[in-house]
Amino acid sequence: MSEQEVPNAIQDVAALSEEAQAALKSSGEEQAAAEAAPTEAETVAAERDRLAQEKAELQDRYLRLAAEFDNFRKRTERERLEAIEYAAMGAVKALLPVLDDFERALKAQSSDADYVRGIELIYQRFSDALKKLGLEPFESEGKPFDPNYHEAIERITDPNVEQDTVVAELQRGYLFKGRLLRAALVRVAVKG
Repeated sequence: MSEQEVPNAIQDVAALSEEAQAALKSSGEEQAAAEAAPTEAETVAAERDRLAQEKAELQDRYLRLAAEFDNFRKRTERERLEAIEYAAMGAVKALLPVLDDFERALKAQSSDADYVRGIELIYQRFSDALKKLGLEPFESEGKPFDPNYHEAIERITDPNVEQDTVVAELQRGYLFKGRLLRAALVRVAVKG
C-alpha cells in the first residue's frame, strides 16, 4: 500500500466502524423494543392462562350450585316425608282429651257391670287405634322429673322420696312416633 492509501483505509475503517456502531445501536434498540413488546406466543399464552382460570372459577361455581341444589332437594324430600309421617299428629292431639275422658270414666264407680265393660272395650279399641297411628303414652310416676317431658304443677314435701321425683301423674303425657306430643302434668317431691 502506498502512503496515501493508508489514511484512506483508516478513514474507511473508521467510517465502517461508525456504521457498524450505528447498526449495532439500531439493532439493539430494535431488539429492546422486540423484547419489551410481547410476542404473539406470549399473548396467546397469557390469554390461555386467563381463560383457564376463568374456566376453573366457573367450574367451581357450577359444582357449588350443583351441591346446593342437591342439598335443597334432599332437605325438601326429608321435610316432605316428615310432613307425611307426622300429618296425623294434629288430629291425634285433638283426640287426647277424649282419651282422658275415657280414663276418667274408667276410674268412676258404677254399679252397672255391662256399662263398665262397654266403656273398657271402647277405651281399649280407641287407644289401640291411636297406638297404630303412633301414639305412645309414657309413665312418669316414680321417675326423676324431666322438664322436657313433665310439667310440674305442684311441689310437695316428702322426706320418703328423693328430691325432684315425680310422686303423682295428674295428666298422662304422650309421644307421637318418638316426638313429644303432650307433656305430663305431674306433682314433684322436694325434701323438707
